[in-house]
Amino acid sequence: MEAESEPYVRLASLRQLHQVMADMNTARSLADTLQTVADGVITALGYEMACVNLVRPTDGHLVVAAFSGNSAAEALITGRVGSRESWDRRLAMGEQWGDLVFIPHTEGWVLDDDDVPQWYTDGPAPRFEDEWHPSDRLFAPMYTPGISGSSCGELLGVISVDRPRNGRHPGAWGREALQMYAFQAAIAISNARLRANMQRALVRLEREQQALRASEESFRQAFEYAPSGMAIAEMGGDQHGRILRTNDALCRLLGRPASAMRRYSFSDLVHPEDIGTLLRTSAEGGRAELRLGRRDGTYVWVSLRNSVVADAADGPRFLLTHVEDIEERKRRELQLAHRASHDSLTGLPNSAELRSRLSSRLCTRADAGGLESLDAAYGHPAYDVNGHGFDFAATAGGSAGSSSYDGYDHHVHTVAPEEGRDDGAKGLAVLFCDLDGFKSINDRFGHNAGDAVLIEVARRLGRAVRDGDTVARLGGDEFVILADGLGKADAQDLAVRLRNEIIQPIRAEGRAVRVGASFGIGWAHCGMTADEVLKSADERMYVEKRSRPKAHRRAG
Repeated sequence: MEAESEPYVRLASLRQLHQVMADMNTARSLADTLQTVADGVITALGYEMACVNLVRPTDGHLVVAAFSGNSAAEALITGRVGSRESWDRRLAMGEQWGDLVFIPHTEGWVLDDDDVPQWYTDGPAPRFEDEWHPSDRLFAPMYTPGISGSSCGELLGVISVDRPRNGRHPGAWGREALQMYAFQAAIAISNARLRANMQRALVRLEREQQALRASEESFRQAFEYAPSGMAIAEMGGDQHGRILRTNDALCRLLGRPASAMRRYSFSDLVHPEDIGTLLRTSAEGGRAELRLGRRDGTYVWVSLRNSVVADAADGPRFLLTHVEDIEERKRRELQLAHRASHDSLTGLPNSAELRSRLSSRLCTRADAGGLESLDAAYGHPAYDVNGHGFDFAATAGGSAGSSSYDGYDHHVHTVAPEEGRDDGAKGLAVLFCDLDGFKSINDRFGHNAGDAVLIEVARRLGRAVRDGDTVARLGGDEFVILADGLGKADAQDLAVRLRNEIIQPIRAEGRAVRVGASFGIGWAHCGMTADEVLKSADERMYVEKRSRPKAHRRAG
């Protein structure tokens, strides 16, 4: 290139470079950008062949991504891969022309057997100093853009050029133009990759959004049309447990409209006795059985299952609550429990329940200063068929469901009035009742009549005692009454009153019959077992029965 023509050539090259730069930055895809880079070397920089070798992100090797200038060479090497080690060796050899690397034919023979794709051929020795030889190699490395436009990033690829049209090595301006071109090509390729990545991300995001919309619609339908109750509630903060959304099934179950449900939290709806269960379930997730209030003031048993729906960044966000109606199952369970502890004929507490209630009131002294329990059952309130409760837990200072006295720190000891004295002391009276003349009714009129008598006697006994007293059927025609807080005279008056209730005529199988009753009064006190208390009352009943004339005993 002649010195006097260089300004003109530089101006023409600048125009061509400007157009090539515009084409590089407006290419529609990464592949188009790479091909535009290869073509620009031919049209703007005056070389006959150009190859763009691009670093693969997967393994760091360089693949021939674009070729321009020779269709035969393009078909031969496009898509082929050169190892990173071979390329690093090339870029460390030869002459450094700024960022360019020039390997003259005198040194390049050592690279003929490496795995980098190439099209070089041999030729005659140069006739003058700067003449281009077919085996000369010129590389323009492309680096990811660095700070302030410097080429200090990672290797992005390498532009290989061959056969300058003027047949000479590029001069200072030509080298600078190729170096500048490689820098701008790196920017264009990086931008094209970013656009490609963005487009892929947008496509992926759209697919994820479509999947999310489908998932949300599926959840909405599953939530709204679930056959059992569903609710979404807040988790954490001042509004913890506040109901945000409910389905129709839950609204029907509680008899409340959805708009009203959003004014409540589950703690507003739960039965007061179940609030602790609810709080534990809400905090930890999981399942619990509790009672929720209906609009009409009644309560329904439900199985409540919480799932904590969490956000990866912010932590737990809300509770998804599944509410299943278990009222019928609970009713059956209560019926089974009642059958296990109550007499099937009269509905009164049976022998096992009587002993359990009595044992819960008694303890035994282990030594001078210590106490230990005789029975495991402590402090569960029970109710007889007439609704009379006998809450030993309240008397003993315990809580329902407790299985131990905690050393009896709060146990109120049961003390019996002293034998032979009436000093006004109060105690737990145990009245053992045996019907007189009942066997003859069974023998003369049959078991149906006998059953009718037992049912009526149970009803009369339950009606005659106080709330808090217990009437139990021990078996056959034997009944036991537990009455707390009575003195000796009180217990005797109670026995007389109960006997007077029993001896009134009873309609059985269309006829009026009569039965009498013998009562033995025993007293329960700590240090005795339940069986000992019952045996004492039973013995006193037989003493009382034998002391009365037979004619007086048989009232029926």
